[in-house]
Parts: sequence; C-alpha cells; structure tokens
Amino acid sequence: MLAELALALSLTMPLPGTGVTYLDKTGDPVRVVAYGLGTKSVYLRNRDGTAFAQQKGVEEVALSPDGRTVAAVPGSYRSGYDELLLTDRGTGAVRRIRTVKQPLTASYASWSRDSAKVALTVERKDGGKWRTTGFAVVDAKTGSTSTVTLTGVDSGTTFWWNPDGNLVARYGTGLRVYRPSDGAVVSTQPGLGRPAGPERSYSPSGKRLATWCPSRFKEQLCVVDPATGTIAKRVATQPVALFGWWDEDHVIAATAYRGAYRLSVLDLNGKTTRVLAAVTRRTWDGGFWVAFARN
Repeated sequence: MLAELALALSLTMPLPGTGVTYLDKTGDPVRVVAYGLGTKSVYLRNRDGTAFAQQKGVEEVALSPDGRTVAAVPGSYRSGYDELLLTDRGTGAVRRIRTVKQPLTASYASWSRDSAKVALTVERKDGGKWRTTGFAVVDAKTGSTSTVTLTGVDSGTTFWWNPDGNLVARYGTGLRVYRPSDGAVVSTQPGLGRPAGPERSYSPSGKRLATWCPSRFKEQLCVVDPATGTIAKRVATQPVALFGWWDEDHVIAATAYRGAYRLSVLDLNGKTTRVLAAVTRRTWDGGFWVAFARN
C-alpha cells in the first residue's frame, strides 16, 4: 500500500533531447523549470508542469521566483544591440529590452529574490576570449536598463543577487559584494572558495552559502556563514556540479556514478538521500544543465 501511494504521488518527467528522466514527487521543495545542453538547446517547463518545450532563438532562460515572468537571452544581436526578452507567463506577452551595444554581450540572467530585477553579466571578447567588464540590471516593471563598468574584476566571473539585494561575484579565492546601482564595493570576503553554482548558491533562508572549498582543504564542498564570512562546515563529497539548494539542509548535486552521472540530493554530511535522475556521459559532456524553482 505504501509503495502504491508513493507511486501515485510521483511523476516521471522525460527531458526531451537529453535521454534523461527526472522524478518529481508531491511535496518536493523545488521543481525543475528549465534545462539545456549548453546554449545550443534550451527547454522550459510549461505552465501546467506536464511537459517541456524547446525555446527557439534563445541561449538561456530564467524563471522569476514568483513564477510569473521568464527572462531569456537571445542568441544574436538585434539592430546592433543585445537584448533581454521578458515573457509574461499569464498573457504570453513578450517585451524586448535593449541591454548593451555590440560588441558587448549581456547574459547569465539572475533574478532578484523579489522578482523585481534581472542582473546580467556584461562581457567583451578580447584576444579570442570573453572577459567580464561589469554588469547590467534590468527593472522588470519599467523595462529600464542600467549598465556598470568595473575595473579589477576576475575574467570570466558572473554576477548574481544575494538575499540582501546586492550583487555577488567571484573575486580571487573568495567573493566580492557590489552595490547594483553604481558598482561600489560593499564587502570583500577572501579565502572562502568560488561560489558553487553560482545561481542559487544561497540557501532558502539566506543564512548559508555553498562554495567550492579552497585548495587548502581536502573536502570539495564548503558551507559558508555569510554573516561572518567564515567557513562553517566542510562536506565530505566530490560533486562535479551543484545546482542549488534542495532545502536548508540539502543541496542538489551532480555526481559521477558507474561511468556516468546522476543528479542527487545530498545532505551536509555528504550522504545521498534521494536520486533525482540518471545522466549519461554523452549528455553530461554535451553541457547538460538544469534549473530549479521553489515550490
């Protein structure tokens, strides 16, 4: 009887184009809302949650925390500008918002926790490599865009929101927090390791931050106390990627498993408490990623 009940409360979700099947369960704290293979193919879950559809002409999508708006970055310039597309999930209306002028690009969309703004990382190609020059912030209500150019940022770093409404980026062996209005440095926290994600690196309460442990430790995953800027816990696990927090005491990780990979829920002792999906090596090597939203 218990097995039948568990089956009735579960939903297997095929992820088209990947060969991956994800297991949803009623009561899960998060749900898969988007996935893809690098920037080549991007899929978004439909509003009723029953299937995924490929999103043509875009390289990334990000669902707002309130579930009402989809932010998407197109794969090409339009009239010499990069853009952010904001789609109203209720009406289907799409707004095109200019962000930066060619040859700059603005991507890696990150929603603020109140669903009011989208932060984008601005890059320029230099010597055949993309280098971070600053960030852009789009107001989702007004459609206005502000761009901030910074000096001394790490090449290849990305910007994302912290729970306080500031922007965070990798800085050396730690993190740096910036004021979104003008890029002023709010704080610098060295020696904490690179943000693991980076999207959703903060736990739901905002009181924990996941990083890749600095090289001085044998453990790979660290849990940081943002209030003190100290490493509170080192987790004995070796994930190849992290896709955010499951709840306050568990993370969503991709781990190597029998010549392939699996997407799992890990507790902060490194123990696997739930397997979400099996991922073939071919799919993983194709740039597989997945994005979650809180239920």
